[in-house]
Amino acid sequence: MHKVLFLLLFPAILSAQTTFRDYKKYPFPTELTAAETGTAIAWATDEEGRRNVYVAKGPEFLPRKITSFDTDDGQEITSLSITRDGGRVVFVRGGDHGSNWDGSVGINPGFDIVAPKVQIMSVPFMGGETKILAEGDYPVVHPDGKTVAFIKAGQVFTVPTDGASQAKALFYARGNSGSLQWSPNGRQLLFISNRTDHSIIGIFTEGAQSIKWINPSYYRDVSPRWSPDGESIVFVRTPGQGGAPDSMLVRKHNPWALYTANVQTGQINLLWQSPTSTLRGSVPNTHGGYNLHWAAENRIVFLSYLDGWPHLYTVPSEGGTPLLLTPGNFMCEHIKITADKKSLLFSANTGKEKDDIERRHAVKVSVDKADMKVLTEGKGLEWTPVQTGDGSAIAYIGATATMPPQPAILKLAENQTLLIAKSLLPREFPSANMVIPKQVIFKAADGVEVHADLFEPTGGLAKKPAIIYVHGGPPRQMLLGWHYSDYYSNAYAANQYLANLGFVVLSVNYRLGIGYGYEFHNAPKGGANGAAEYQDIKAAGEWLQNQTFVDPNKIGIYGGSYGGYLTALALARDSKIFAAGVDIHGVHDFVAGRFTYSNSGDRYEQVPDYDLALKTAWESSPVSSLNTWTSPVLIIHGDDDRNVRFNQSVDLIRRLEKNGVSFETLMIPDDTHHWMKHENAVKVYEAMANFFSRKLK
Repeated sequence: MHKVLFLLLFPAILSAQTTFRDYKKYPFPTELTAAETGTAIAWATDEEGRRNVYVAKGPEFLPRKITSFDTDDGQEITSLSITRDGGRVVFVRGGDHGSNWDGSVGINPGFDIVAPKVQIMSVPFMGGETKILAEGDYPVVHPDGKTVAFIKAGQVFTVPTDGASQAKALFYARGNSGSLQWSPNGRQLLFISNRTDHSIIGIFTEGAQSIKWINPSYYRDVSPRWSPDGESIVFVRTPGQGGAPDSMLVRKHNPWALYTANVQTGQINLLWQSPTSTLRGSVPNTHGGYNLHWAAENRIVFLSYLDGWPHLYTVPSEGGTPLLLTPGNFMCEHIKITADKKSLLFSANTGKEKDDIERRHAVKVSVDKADMKVLTEGKGLEWTPVQTGDGSAIAYIGATATMPPQPAILKLAENQTLLIAKSLLPREFPSANMVIPKQVIFKAADGVEVHADLFEPTGGLAKKPAIIYVHGGPPRQMLLGWHYSDYYSNAYAANQYLANLGFVVLSVNYRLGIGYGYEFHNAPKGGANGAAEYQDIKAAGEWLQNQTFVDPNKIGIYGGSYGGYLTALALARDSKIFAAGVDIHGVHDFVAGRFTYSNSGDRYEQVPDYDLALKTAWESSPVSSLNTWTSPVLIIHGDDDRNVRFNQSVDLIRRLEKNGVSFETLMIPDDTHHWMKHENAVKVYEAMANFFSRKLK
């Protein structure tokens, strides 16, 4: 056993023209949004940890930075919006909104002596002073642009958009309020009151002395949306928490239904109910969930896996049979409705290229007919499209295999595309060193078809060491180019860097991931219920062993989060295949945390398969197979992780020590699951590359 506190500098073995720091110098845009009128757009950009708001306006769409946050302090920008008239930009600074818990709690990876806060801010679109409006989260700008409603400690507050006065409580409601939405005329505020085992929909009316509850029930009512005239709402109803204990290992239908309600009378009507005859009719579990919209022409639009893919459907508000708007073998993501509510824009892994299932393109469809059109074609990737308020242009974020993500504009009348922020990419960014990944398809032992992205380095015919990259989630998909997630853009940059160092890299899209249909995404016996997806990772290792350009004795594996779990499982079960691994904030014991309740608890009834479920979860965990773990590992974790408990790695290290397994560690104090501080991301991926170069070269 050889334990090292891993704080080494980049050694001579990795000396080259570039370092991972060079590969991480790209600016990363997020939060792209458009004003409801005119041509104003805004987005946030992370430039080596300095996160700021940029804006542009047609017809030139020249980018301007309107905030001045010049420190790599880990404070993210979220909930970005523009007032309807385009006058001000409102956003949240701070927190970790990709977390599983405590997303609205401040983080401090920069070790500031004053604890950072999660704050709502605003700044004039044309530039000027950035105002801190209040501590809080999830702001929703009033239609008149003068006030903002937001959430603080589960209650609803308002504050002037220009910061002219202090925030004040708008009303009190028991439970935790959320899902705020102003009525079209701005005189009412729609919200959800979450009350643990049920949730109800409320409406606050200006000047009223009490809240109006819409058909309060024993169910969970969620995702409410106003009708364009403000006289009705549509919402989703799912069962409340409770009922007799059921099997933990048998997959069950998760039902949901759409209801409309008259705001004045509170009368509700069942619009549509998901079919219970197929698991595909369950609550959708991809980006945006239900993606519910009350569109023009009194059409209700929603997303479902009904035909085996996450697609958009439309139904008249008075009821009827839903119409499939987006037929085909692809998924819909990042769905937005246009300001006139006549069309939907989204990202989809479809197009004219035969391997477009591994990409994203911008797509548009009407809300009342299946006239879908892919707006961006080719070997690039495009995502999060939004239409300008005047309808003249589509803004989106685009990338290629060698060009990092950049905001772009498609001018519809001219059919002209503009990359509007390419000047932000530093000249020293190593675009010329990038390889173009290739689609690879192979089969797991049980016959499941698995897709992967192959990064082949240049440099002759000699057999090369290889590394498997395993994404997290698991509902994610790695692509044939830069990724739309900042976390996975880090991984894409790391894979490119590893290829530059001479490693063959295989990025595996294992079952439980998105992009390949319902059965692949919701594969049976996955995770704690049997780890069936590990077959795909093992098959990837065996595929590499059979390639003439790979040294079969020098195959490594790395991944973060769920990818860290599968990395640890690979090392524990198949050290003969995987010679070394880097486990980044992985899950190692499904029993700890998941099965913390007793089989009996405070109830007489018993979970029928509790003992078997507990045993299956243990056997699906890396810690159950430590006796066959012989390969060295580097374990990396931040101790403010809000997605995977830090004690998962502490526990694993104690076990590896006892078993005499060689390991190294890198602990990142006060950072979260997402490496919010740029320098920490650089440190993590440089440590990973250093480890593999020492172990496999």
